[in-house]
Amino acid sequence: MTLKILLVEDNEMNLDMLSRRLERRNYEILIAMDGAQGVEMTKIHLPDLILMDMSLPVMDGWEATRRIKSDPTTTHIPIIALTAHAIAGDRERCLAAGCNEYESKPVKFPRLLAKIEQFLGVSSDGHSEE
Repeated sequence: MTLKILLVEDNEMNLDMLSRRLERRNYEILIAMDGAQGVEMTKIHLPDLILMDMSLPVMDGWEATRRIKSDPTTTHIPIIALTAHAIAGDRERCLAAGCNEYESKPVKFPRLLAKIEQFLGVSSDGHSEE
């Protein structure tokens, strides 16, 4: 079974880099360009994990995360915050909003991949270790 990752990101370069690198590891990538679309796609597709940019148009990642985590059908989905705001207190703020983990930009892909694999219980080829 292919695991689904919802990538909520409005920066084309980040979107392209992350989606291609994750697809190479056998993940199915769903893309949302703003927080509102991210919330809607989460309800429809129930991804296995969400990578959430926190600075988004329409609805920011903070509000999108709160909505996803307050919905009983999506509250269990792990969310990793992606943010360029790598300042003191930001990690805590992301976790307080409901994110399960935090990764600062520019993203260090090996570290992000390790966090994804930890949440999904998979090896680096995207297959379940069960």
